[in-house]
Amino acid sequence: MRKSGILERHLNVLFPLPAVAFVVVMMVFPVLYTLFLSFSNWNLTSGMPFALVGFRSYLRVLREPRFLDALGRTFSFTALALTAETLLGLGLALLLNRKFRGKGFMKLILLLPLVATPVAIGIVWNLFYDPTIGLANYVLSLFGLPRQAWVSGAATVIPSLALVDIWQWTPMITLIVLAGLAGLSPEPYESARVDGATGPQIFFRITLPMIAPTLLTAMILRAIDVLKTFDIIYAMTGGGPGYASETLNVMAFKYSFEYFRMGQSSVVLVFLFLLVLTLSALIMRLRRRFEL
Repeated sequence: MRKSGILERHLNVLFPLPAVAFVVVMMVFPVLYTLFLSFSNWNLTSGMPFALVGFRSYLRVLREPRFLDALGRTFSFTALALTAETLLGLGLALLLNRKFRGKGFMKLILLLPLVATPVAIGIVWNLFYDPTIGLANYVLSLFGLPRQAWVSGAATVIPSLALVDIWQWTPMITLIVLAGLAGLSPEPYESARVDGATGPQIFFRITLPMIAPTLLTAMILRAIDVLKTFDIIYAMTGGGPGYASETLNVMAFKYSFEYFRMGQSSVVLVFLFLLVLTLSALIMRLRRRFEL
């Protein structure tokens, strides 16, 4: 009886314990272990013994032009993809929020890019971008425009990869915003129409402020994913040509599994983690302002 009484008094601790243990083992420990390794000189090919070197590993990475270039490409890729996905997703959601024939079929079509595997997407888009037999250059030639290098050119590879991400993930923002639009009350719209408000006034004064928290939530989710994008980039270019499409995530992978510089790879991942955390915090702060 005493044991059962003790268990009953501590049920509020026992029930969440498996979930807490899972979070600690699968999330907290990897982050802390990566942080620990970032202060080391661990290199599997140098023959040097493992040792903690403090911030020297950070300084070595920061002094590499390759790291700064990868950081810039990560920002460029994220800005291009996130901006286009937000605007296109909002526009498609407003379009699909209207009643028209075939609306259900259109929603089904939107789901197709989301369920495709990244490697398959990479193969198909590489064929689409192929400089000789690709459909993209064929369409340009029909309009008398010059052929483009797409993923094989240093100047065009980041926008080309961003276009793939936009194609795949714009439907996600569309569906989230569409759910937010479906939950809006019709009363403000009826009052606005009675007062003679125009379509743009209704959108900017009523619709946009009311769905702003939902839209910003979708942006947070996509910002985290875009900053961490690896599979599409690696499947299509491997970070090339040269280092032209090497983002922080791709750089960390190469440092770990091609150069076996585990300490410096952990430094890159720590910077990527801080970048994701900072951007997410900024968008969440902006979201709270719209909720007030």
